Amino acid sequence: MSAALTELRGLPPLVTSWEVERLKAQIAAAGRGERFILQGGDCNERFVDCNSKVIDAKLKILLMMSAVLTYGGGRPVVRIGRIAGQYAKPRSEPDETRDGVTLPAYRGDLVNRIAFTPEARRPDPQNLIRAYHRSALTLNFIRGLLAGGFGDAHHPEVWDLRWAGQSAKAAEYRAFLEQMRASVRFLDASLGRPLAELAAVDFYSSHEGLHLEYERAVSELPPFRDGWYDLSTHMPWIGERTRRLDGAHVEFFRGIRNPIGVKIGPSMEPADLLALLATLNPADEPGRLTLIVRMGAKKVHDRLPRLVDAVRAAGRVVTWVCDPMHGNTFKTADGIKTRHFDDILAELDANFAVHAATGTVLGGVHFELTGRDVTEVLGGTCGLTEADLTRDYESDVDPRLNYGQALEMAFLMAERLRR
Repeated sequence: MSAALTELRGLPPLVTSWEVERLKAQIAAAGRGERFILQGGDCNERFVDCNSKVIDAKLKILLMMSAVLTYGGGRPVVRIGRIAGQYAKPRSEPDETRDGVTLPAYRGDLVNRIAFTPEARRPDPQNLIRAYHRSALTLNFIRGLLAGGFGDAHHPEVWDLRWAGQSAKAAEYRAFLEQMRASVRFLDASLGRPLAELAAVDFYSSHEGLHLEYERAVSELPPFRDGWYDLSTHMPWIGERTRRLDGAHVEFFRGIRNPIGVKIGPSMEPADLLALLATLNPADEPGRLTLIVRMGAKKVHDRLPRLVDAVRAAGRVVTWVCDPMHGNTFKTADGIKTRHFDDILAELDANFAVHAATGTVLGGVHFELTGRDVTEVLGGTCGLTEADLTRDYESDVDPRLNYGQALEMAFLMAERLRR
């Protein structure tokens, strides 16, 4: 382990401190309702998926969703990928048993491998180096795509709406895209040149900062900066399982200057949340702290309002984001882990309603999604059923929205932002 960490400390950073500060300012604007955060990507990145087709599809769906939200919702969108570093996953149990054989749980490619063999499940420190290199390759490819005009994917004519079939929603979505196409043509004509030539697309990376030895090894004190930055990503976050006030993760995160996220589940109490805010953001810096709420659709109205009220009464500055995925996971009778599109949308609606009632701002959303046509989440206009789950279920850990479901969710969110 020590040799791998020493090698990591000598490698150049993946992101820069000025990119980190620019994202912090944009998150602060989202907290004021001036922007809207779209954070999304794989539940768990895999080394094998560090290839152009997978990265291209993931970036494309996030850009498409952001275009829909910007045009339909009337706010600039802050694009943050769960990408280029989401290689570690917390697990409920330390071990896994199959057919009477017990092995260590799979904890993400940063630690071990998914194959159920003693060799694969043995932690390998060289995975830290492999993860860093793949993160660098991913970010380099994304930057190259955006610099080369890939952000022009917001043009509606390149979009695929076959997932909507002939439903009533399909006609509505096509009409929306035609309006968007007309607006782009108008702006192109008014400017005398394609809008895409003038549009710079910001894109930021994020991952759960679970493996503290890794995160510490890639943190630096940049020149002319007052404080340490975790330069493996723009925005690391603390998970629901690791946000204990006296825990090592909170201690590490309070010492870095990045904007940070904290996952907030239904067990969080107002007093504990206020103590966490005081520890992680004592200066009340705007954009520093994003609360990523993951309650489950049925618990939002009961649990969220008192947290929002407590933060507002204390005068604390935070940016509220809804994660409608993690609280709505269940297993089918066949033991397949899944989620339902309607539950995801219901949790989003509940978050919008709570913030509207309390006079606060929902600053963004956090999805597990992919740009491919997987069959992992039930429902949506594409009509996936339990019988479809075994057709193209690829995730090693949690189910993700597929291309059509993610794009449909963007259309539905745009409606809500307009209201």
